[in-house]
Amino acid sequence: MSETAPARTWLTIPDVSERLSSTPGRVRKLIEEHHLLAVRRDKALVIPDVFIQNGEPMPELRGTLLVLQDMRFSPEESMQWLLEVDDSLGVAPIDALLAGRKAEVRRVAQALG
Repeated sequence: MSETAPARTWLTIPDVSERLSSTPGRVRKLIEEHHLLAVRRDKALVIPDVFIQNGEPMPELRGTLLVLQDMRFSPEESMQWLLEVDDSLGVAPIDALLAGRKAEVRRVAQALG
């Protein structure tokens, strides 16, 4: 990750299921349906805690993940793009989503291809 990107806390599937008051199976379903994105680190699937807002998957994340999938980004590439500072946004795309800049983030994502 970029030196300018803020440090992120990574959660395992059991951690996320606890935060969502759900089951690990439901968390895996949320990943399959692109409500959440997970990558492998040290053999475990992990999700940045910033993807969970108010006890739910961040609503703006799904559409952005679908755009990145349409652009043929791998999960690892999508995660990297979401968490690293993007020059055209001036912040990491996930931080722009948190700031309510969903349309701008998705326009930038579409321009990547």
